[in-house]
Amino acid sequence: MSGNGLLKEMGERIYAARKTQNMTQEQLAEKIGVSTQMISNLELGKKAIRPENLVKVCAVLNISADYALSGKEFCSPAGTLSQKMVSLSRDELRLLEDIINYMHGKK
Repeated sequence: MSGNGLLKEMGERIYAARKTQNMTQEQLAEKIGVSTQMISNLELGKKAIRPENLVKVCAVLNISADYALSGKEFCSPAGTLSQKMVSLSRDELRLLEDIINYMHGKK
């Protein structure tokens, strides 16, 4: 795929993530300290984004750079587990800790 095709696909993923957050281009631009035109060009795949700005965009939109760039999540097993743990109750987290301690022989 050409570089322009990759930029267009990345822009589409960022656009979709922004819409999921019910955020305007103006709001996203303000949060990361860039112009609205830069966000527009990014979402349309017209221009590449600086790495430091990509990191900011991903943080604000709560997506990974892996996803923004490739459309795939490349999570380590620990990363996958930590994402799942966020929704556990306090009691469930204690139970999970007990299971982990048991697995490590620390009863």
